[in-house]
Amino acid sequence: MTQLWDFSGGVHPSENKHQSTSRPIRMAGIPERLVLPLQQHIGEPAEVIVEVGERVLKGQKIADVTTGMGVPVHASTSGVIEAIELRPVPHPSGMSDWCVVLKPDGEDQWCQLEPIGDYHKLDREKVLHLIREAGIAGMGGAGFPTDIKLRPPRDRKVETLILNGAECEPYITADDMTMREHATEVVNGLKVMAWILRPSRCVVGIEDNKPEAIAAMREAVQGTQIEIAVIPTKYPSGGEKQLVQILTGLEVPSGGIPADIGVMCQNVGTAMAVSRAVFEGKPLISRIVTVTGKAVGEPGNFEILVGTPVSYLLESAGLQRSQLNRLVLGGPMMGYTLTTDTIPLVKTSNCIIAATVDELPAPPPEQPCIRCSQCAEACPMELLPQQLFWYSKASEFEKAEHLNLFDCIECGACSYVCPSSIPLVQYYRYAKDEIRKQRAEQLKSDHARERFEARQARLEREQQEKELRRKERAKAAAEAQAQKQAEAEQTVAEGEATDERAAKAALVQQALERKKAKAAQAAEPAPAAVEQPDIETLEKQLMQAETKLSTMQGMLEEARAQQADNVEKLERAVAKNHDRVERAREALAEARGQMATNTSDASSE
Repeated sequence: MTQLWDFSGGVHPSENKHQSTSRPIRMAGIPERLVLPLQQHIGEPAEVIVEVGERVLKGQKIADVTTGMGVPVHASTSGVIEAIELRPVPHPSGMSDWCVVLKPDGEDQWCQLEPIGDYHKLDREKVLHLIREAGIAGMGGAGFPTDIKLRPPRDRKVETLILNGAECEPYITADDMTMREHATEVVNGLKVMAWILRPSRCVVGIEDNKPEAIAAMREAVQGTQIEIAVIPTKYPSGGEKQLVQILTGLEVPSGGIPADIGVMCQNVGTAMAVSRAVFEGKPLISRIVTVTGKAVGEPGNFEILVGTPVSYLLESAGLQRSQLNRLVLGGPMMGYTLTTDTIPLVKTSNCIIAATVDELPAPPPEQPCIRCSQCAEACPMELLPQQLFWYSKASEFEKAEHLNLFDCIECGACSYVCPSSIPLVQYYRYAKDEIRKQRAEQLKSDHARERFEARQARLEREQQEKELRRKERAKAAAEAQAQKQAEAEQTVAEGEATDERAAKAALVQQALERKKAKAAQAAEPAPAAVEQPDIETLEKQLMQAETKLSTMQGMLEEARAQQADNVEKLERAVAKNHDRVERAREALAEARGQMATNTSDASSE
C-alpha cells in the first residue's frame, strides 16, 4: 500500500459532485460558430496562418507560435474562417483578445492524420515535437505547454511522475468521468510521458470520494508498475504542491517547482490528449467539461469542441434562464463569475456552474478583520493570510512579497473560512498584479537607462577619438614646420647664403620661382582630348545606394511590427538613404548627358 502524508490546513466544503455524475459523458455537438482564441495557454499568443474566407479541415493548424513558448491552435471542425477579430475570452477581467471565428460546414471532415504505431521506435525529441504540434497544454491549471514541461533541466532528474486525478474542488467531475470512461486512454498517455521522462515511480492520485474512477483505473493499470494511490478527501489536495507532499512527503521549496525535488505532475485530461495525439494523430481540439448547478435541467459532463460558446453548452444541458442567478467558470473556490455567456470554452475550461440564488448567494458585505486566525489555520501553504491582507490593502507590496505572497496558490480556503467575509484572494491577486506591473516598469526603466548610458559612452568615445585625431594633426604640422626650419638652417650651413638676410632672400626667390612655374602651367592650353565621365563607377554607386535603402526599409518594417524602440532612428536612416539614391541617380543622368554631348562635339569636328 502506498504511504501517504498530510499537508497543513485545508477545508471540507460541500462537494456537490453527484449532480453531474449520474449520466455518462455526452457529445455536445457542433455549434453554429466556433470562437478560437489565439492564446489559450501560458506563453506567447499564436499567430494566424489562415485567411478570412479560407476553408479549413478538422484538426488543421490555423495559428502557430514561431518564437517563444507556446503551442499551435487547430480547427475544431471543418468549415470556413469567417473572421479574425477581438472577442471576449475567458478571463476574470472580462477582457477581449484576438480570436479566429470559424463557421462549421457540418461535414466535420478531418485533415490527414498521422498516428504512430510504436512510439518506442522514435526519438524522444520527435515524440515531444509531436505533442507540441498537437497543441497540448496543461488541462488542469494555467495551461503550461506540455512539451516544455516534459523537458526538465538536465540537472533535475524526474524520479516520480504523478498523474493528478484528485479533482478536489466542489462541483467539478470532468476528471472523474474521464477516468471512469477513458481509463485506458489515460493510462496510455501516462505511459508515453513516463517513457519520455524515465522516472523510477509512476503514481495516480485519486481522492477516496471517486470509487468508480478508482476501480476503472486499477483495472487499466493491470500488468504495469503504475500505482493507484487513494488519498483522503480534503480541499485543496488536488493542488500540485499539496499532492506532491501527500504522495512523496516532500515539500516544494518556496518559489520553486516540483521538478526541483525530482517530481512532476500531469493532469488526467492532459494524459488523454497525449494518448490521442500519439496513437490517433489527433490534435487537442476537444475536452470534457462539467455543466452543473440547479439552473440546468440535465447536469452532466460533455465532450465539447474547443471554441464552443458557453451559451450553446448551457442550452445543451437544459438551462432554465428564469432560475439562473450567477454563472461561474471553474469551481466555486477558484473559478470566477462570467458577465456574459458568449465567451468560448478553451483548452483549460473544465466546468460551468449555472447557480440559482440560494445555491451560490451573493457574498455578504466585507466586515473588519477580527484577528481570529482561522485563515492561517486553513492555508495549505502555511502563509500568514492576515498580514498579507493588511499589506495588500495598504499597497505595501514589498512587505507582502517578503511574506512569500507569490507562494499563494489562490485556492480560496482562507476566504471560505473568514467570518468577516473578506475576499482575501482578491486582495492577493491585486497585489500580485501590481508587483508584476512594477517589475515590468522597472525592467523597462533599466533598459532605457542602459541605452542612455551606452549612448553617452559612445558619444564620449567619439569625442575622445576626435580629440586624438586633432592632436595627431597638430603634431604632424609641428613636425613639418620643424623640418622646414631644419632645411633652412642646413642651407645656411652649406654656404648657399652668407647670412640670415641672404638665406631669407633665397627662400623668397625659390617661392617666387615656384609661383611663376604654376602660373605658366595654368596658362598652357588644355589638351584636345576631353576626359569622359566614369559611367560604370556611377552605376555601381547607384546600385549600392539602392541596395542599402532596401535593407534599411526591411529593418524599419520589422521594427514597426515588433514595436521596437529604434523605429524613429530607422525612419531617419531610410530618409537619408533615399536622398543618397536620388543624388546618385542625378549624378548618373548628368554624366550620361555629358558623355552624349562630348560624343556629339567629337563627331562634328
